[in-house]
Amino acid sequence: MQAAATSISSPVPLAWYPTLAVAMVAVGLMLTASFFMCLEVLLMIELFFANNLVHPTSYEATLSKRSRSFAKEITTAAAASVFLGFGSLFVLLASGVYV
Repeated sequence: MQAAATSISSPVPLAWYPTLAVAMVAVGLMLTASFFMCLEVLLMIELFFANNLVHPTSYEATLSKRSRSFAKEITTAAAASVFLGFGSLFVLLASGVYV
């Protein structure tokens, strides 16, 4: 005797797809922006405490080795990647592209 087939359904209600898409993409973009802004802010703080007068538009592309944190950069990048990945998944689902 065959078992009755059960349909596969999403654990997330369909009505939540657009909201999740906007929220996750927004959080991912904010984390991405903070990743780049954090580098610039740390550099300006470092230059300020080195008794250099720094104009807000004059900065370098990288920080010194003592003010960088590889773990923090990797953590921020990984979190931004996860949020942008799931956000793009929900954008596709909300628009009707079922992946």
